[in-house]
Amino acid sequence: MSGSEEIEYFSDGITEEIINALARIEHLKVTSRTSSFYFKSKHIPVREIAKELNVAAILEGSVRMAANTVRITAQLIHAEEDFHFWSETWDRKLENIFEIQDEISLLIADKLREQYGHLEIQDHLVGKKTESIDAYEYFLKARYHFNKWNPVDARTAIELYEKAIALDPNHTDSYVGLADAYSFFAVTELMPREEAWKKSLGYTDKAFSLDPQHAGVHYLLANVSFFYDANFHEAAQHALKSIELKHSYPEAQQFVALLYIISGEMEKAKQHLEIAHDIDPLSQETLFYRAYFHYRNENYSEALMLFNEALEKNPNNIPAYIVRSYCLLKTGQYDKALDFLGKMPEEIVVPGERLGVIALSHILKNDQAEAEKYFKQLKQEAQKPTSFQAHSYLFMAYACMRKADEAFSWLDDAMRIKSSVILLNYTDPLNNFIKEDPRYEQYRQKLYHQPALPENKSGDKPPLLDAETADAYTENLMRFIDEEEPFLVPNLSLRMLAEQVDIHPNKLSWLLNERMGKNFNEFINHYRIDYFKKLAVDPDNSHISLIGLAYESGFNSKTVFNTYFKKETGMTPKEFLKQNS
Repeated sequence: MSGSEEIEYFSDGITEEIINALARIEHLKVTSRTSSFYFKSKHIPVREIAKELNVAAILEGSVRMAANTVRITAQLIHAEEDFHFWSETWDRKLENIFEIQDEISLLIADKLREQYGHLEIQDHLVGKKTESIDAYEYFLKARYHFNKWNPVDARTAIELYEKAIALDPNHTDSYVGLADAYSFFAVTELMPREEAWKKSLGYTDKAFSLDPQHAGVHYLLANVSFFYDANFHEAAQHALKSIELKHSYPEAQQFVALLYIISGEMEKAKQHLEIAHDIDPLSQETLFYRAYFHYRNENYSEALMLFNEALEKNPNNIPAYIVRSYCLLKTGQYDKALDFLGKMPEEIVVPGERLGVIALSHILKNDQAEAEKYFKQLKQEAQKPTSFQAHSYLFMAYACMRKADEAFSWLDDAMRIKSSVILLNYTDPLNNFIKEDPRYEQYRQKLYHQPALPENKSGDKPPLLDAETADAYTENLMRFIDEEEPFLVPNLSLRMLAEQVDIHPNKLSWLLNERMGKNFNEFINHYRIDYFKKLAVDPDNSHISLIGLAYESGFNSKTVFNTYFKKETGMTPKEFLKQNS
């Protein structure tokens, strides 16, 4: 939420930065920007949002700006019980924006750990990315526009990214943004392909030189390797590096899944698609990849259903139009495919794609006159070095005509000129007619450099504390609880308790969850409830209200008190008092 449309870019930017910061924490699943922002400005019950996103907690907040001051509020809501278990407000100088983001992200992470269970939290989640606040504002405005995914806003984004790097020539994220924007123009062919890719590659190289461990840079390098260099192996290396650096990166997870799909490793593809869907369940891109996965598994009915859903949500989804046509061709619905393609909005038609699908339709339909007519056009178009769609469709046309010699001869030509679309479509089900030819497997190995996608195997991490140390810490903790009663402090946090018993917060979190079977809030509130019970049955306290006694026991929220009391005892505080009067 933001105070006005004028600073919506800033509110969105801060939100996205906090999402990215929290996503760095291992074992904490954080819904990505796309699916989170779906609910922006919508009045939908918290339980419903949580169910749709499959999450346990909702983080809600607002941003206000006045001159050089920013006010940020945040609150965490336990979705199932629908109660706020933490809220905070910050008033800070705008010049300290990165410190604010780090402070907020760390505090949110702490509160999630206290409520839900063990997490290992780094000392810092957000670093200082630039000394220039003006450059950072230009960057946020640029990203705000680019996220609208249309040519006009993408061009606006480029202008704003350029202003950011004019103020800070070392601002890595702005170079990543420029590279991403130009790759958008390259893939959509809204700019001359060669010019757009060269600009994208130049900015990607600059970003890499500034930060070789940037997940977004490796994702961009994966795209360049695949779509520009037609180098499957390099694309795989960069894509895997990207998800190694940032596991909660849906676009990179989808790209890895795509590489597995086209190279035939469907189980691995499924695993990465499930990760992407878990992070970004409402994304149209995720929906497309799920449909594409079913198509490549030749589960055409499921694929058609998902493509229909994708096109209902976005009638301008170019890949959904094309692959849905493939499904119709594979199920023998040739006239339907032609009719469907004819309904494709003219402004999104890629001529090579449409020509290719029409040619395949007539070839598979055995309509000889029309097949010859469109095949001749396709063959002529494919002679152009940059007509990559036509290169791929010409190979598919030869395959559908069962002309294996011509197909593999043409494939040699396409590989020489690095025709990247061949990588996408070589293993397509439409080429099934020639897959029994021994040459097919030889070329498949050559194209995909098998085995090219080794997964990074990381063994189980050892426990944070060995048994002897854990026992010693437990004894010390329990003695401190009994003697000092720290639970009576209403704002007691895990970090505060860790400092008092001289143990690292990550180790205390592990001790509570793994050795005692309780998260921090359960552990502390257990003692508060016991203390409340003693106060409640003492006749000397009969003049004090139940909520007053709860506050004396360390609770600072009526809702939290009632929730935990019923969870621990199975009854309300009034029922307890009545039973023990």
